[in-house]
Amino acid sequence: MKKTISASLKIVMAMLFFLPTTHAVGSDALPTQYGIDQMQGKMQFSPYAGRSYPTRPLFGDTHLHTAISVDAGTMNRLGQEEAFRFARGEEVTSQGGLRAKLSRPLDWLVISDHAEMYGLMPQLLAGDPDILATEQGKRWYDMLKTGDKETMFDAAMEVVASLQQPDPPFESGDIVRDAWRDYTALADKYNEPGRFTAVIGYEYTTRGGFNLHRNILFRGDAAEANRTVPFSQFDSQNPEDLWKALDEFEKQTGADVLAIPHNGNLSNGLMFSVEDYSGAPLSPELAALRASLEPVIEATQIKGDGEAHPFLSPDDEFADYETWDDANLDGTEVKKPEMLQYEYARSALKTGLALEKKLGVNPFKFGMIGSTDAHTSLAAVEEDNFFGKHSGVEPEPHRWEHVVIASPKDPDLTTYGWQQASGGYAAVWATENTREAIFDAFARKEVYATTGSRMLVRFFGGWEFAEEDAMNRLPAEIGYSKGVPMGGDLRGAPEGKSAPTFLVAALKDSYSGNLDRIQIIKGWLDSGGETQEKVYDVVWSGDRMPGADGKLPPVGNTVDVKNATWTNNIGTPELIGVWTDPDFDPSESAFYYCRVLEIPTPRWTAYEAKRFGIEMSDEVPMVTQERAYTSPIWYTPGK
Repeated sequence: MKKTISASLKIVMAMLFFLPTTHAVGSDALPTQYGIDQMQGKMQFSPYAGRSYPTRPLFGDTHLHTAISVDAGTMNRLGQEEAFRFARGEEVTSQGGLRAKLSRPLDWLVISDHAEMYGLMPQLLAGDPDILATEQGKRWYDMLKTGDKETMFDAAMEVVASLQQPDPPFESGDIVRDAWRDYTALADKYNEPGRFTAVIGYEYTTRGGFNLHRNILFRGDAAEANRTVPFSQFDSQNPEDLWKALDEFEKQTGADVLAIPHNGNLSNGLMFSVEDYSGAPLSPELAALRASLEPVIEATQIKGDGEAHPFLSPDDEFADYETWDDANLDGTEVKKPEMLQYEYARSALKTGLALEKKLGVNPFKFGMIGSTDAHTSLAAVEEDNFFGKHSGVEPEPHRWEHVVIASPKDPDLTTYGWQQASGGYAAVWATENTREAIFDAFARKEVYATTGSRMLVRFFGGWEFAEEDAMNRLPAEIGYSKGVPMGGDLRGAPEGKSAPTFLVAALKDSYSGNLDRIQIIKGWLDSGGETQEKVYDVVWSGDRMPGADGKLPPVGNTVDVKNATWTNNIGTPELIGVWTDPDFDPSESAFYYCRVLEIPTPRWTAYEAKRFGIEMSDEVPMVTQERAYTSPIWYTPGK
């Protein structure tokens, strides 16, 4: 049943809906529905006392590169310290000389510089004599010191090409170790529990353009992270070897680490394959190892959105969002339709159900986050404050038509500035702003992706949610007491309960558009062993009603493209509702996740056209509809 809260409600009052406390306090036991319990024989009054569940949505980025990365460092001179300062809300100067600042600080950040030749580029640009003594080193140095953007871009392409070789072009073991320790020390310096968290991490990158990259996150501090050095493609091209190395590191040290696969939309069918790296069928042991080390995946970022694809989901009117589907990452292999099912999050979640039936374990039982993959040191992906993929496409009048990624084989596969998506961020539901609490949120998958907006989203599944639960101003209290949060598994149905129920709630980003609707996407494995999916509109703004085809009419569009403005006189600041699966079959395994849509707002290209007084070509989109994707909740028969 549809339930919409009036748009006239005050946003300040609505914040109580999601953020009643700043940290967890008291006993581990959950309070009763109204926060009143018996403690030491006394009736307790405060509904916020004694709570131990996560009450804080913390926004951050797991995927940011600085001058330490060998590719980013060819054009970007901003280092890791500038990246931390910017994420904390300070103003810095970009590589292009522009003053840069976020609208609001982030809560946490992972600087995930590339493991390959980690820290080499600053050494090269400083004129290290050992590097300059090599022909390759002297050539790059001369090109990069010209200051000419095109020459520097050419150098960047040469650097990237050098990573296609089995061995590094320079001996860089000592450089990597020293740069890694400098970084971990800096992360400890900027880590301020309760205010800002600097999570230690790096990126493992494979050769070729198939984007099988992973960001590696550590739960602990520098002392823990320094017990290893970044595992790189020069150690192995096989991500399975990365998993084994991380597993061994955990066993030997007692440390906790996890890996986050990149957006799979550029992997040309490899990211969520049902085969291992050698082409053999996936084994139960390897599937279990992947599931244990990769609890979440990156579903959206600057290089396009990876939640769903219109070819795979033709009945989903919102599946074609910031789609990059022409080729692999570097444009060396054209995309084929049969590759798509192994690239997108929704189809991978469905594949996981089928594999679990076959192997006894689900390797794709993951949550979803967004992150930037910016190579500018700036985690800046607000539509009106977008600094681009790399420093060659920072804001200036013609960046919309500049090359972002050049194809060495076919100019038609080259990616241009306007195709960049201004996204995304990762939101975690944590008990406090610390490394441990944030890491634990990833581990239990109580996280969600946004395309750049900082909307707040709650999602709970159970068997006993009722319509009146949507009237409660503390939905988390109801959610945790009656069910499980995003990332969880539905417990067995109580006697007399024939279908699961879900409590969904969302609150707008105060800097962005009102909310259009909340949808629940269901995927399941039918009795014939085939995977299915369906999108349900659960709660929405206004007095719209689904048509004869079951589709909800569009919310409307108030965007003034010429002036890059919009009005919030459509949509609503918040949505909450309870939904029961009308098609539930207790014998079929299933997953459910939420997609929250904002009303249309100006895309970054519209802001750019307005600011610089330019006209872009007709192919350039000027309007966007920001969204969030929660981690799923799973149902497994017999569990």
